[in-house]
Amino acid sequence: MPCLFLLIVVTFPRLALALLFFFSTYLDRAYHSNFLALLLGFVFLPLTTLTYAWMANSHIAAAGANLIVLLIAVILDLGLVGGGYRSHRSRT
Repeated sequence: MPCLFLLIVVTFPRLALALLFFFSTYLDRAYHSNFLALLLGFVFLPLTTLTYAWMANSHIAAAGANLIVLLIAVILDLGLVGGGYRSHRSRT
């Protein structure tokens, strides 16, 4: 079951964020009711938002090797945005 949830999170990070926001307090514990950060994370960097929430709820410091995990999430988010532009440009 955790592997299925991880697959859903990586494939559909915005769906996972919405489900966590509406049906749990997982994001509230990480962001302390900072709605603006959650909204911006939902729009621009959803995988990074989920990764930071996981690190905050697991009491993992964002330093060292864990910072690399967070940076990989940022790169994946930015790659998803850039890949959409590249495929759109090739169609026209």
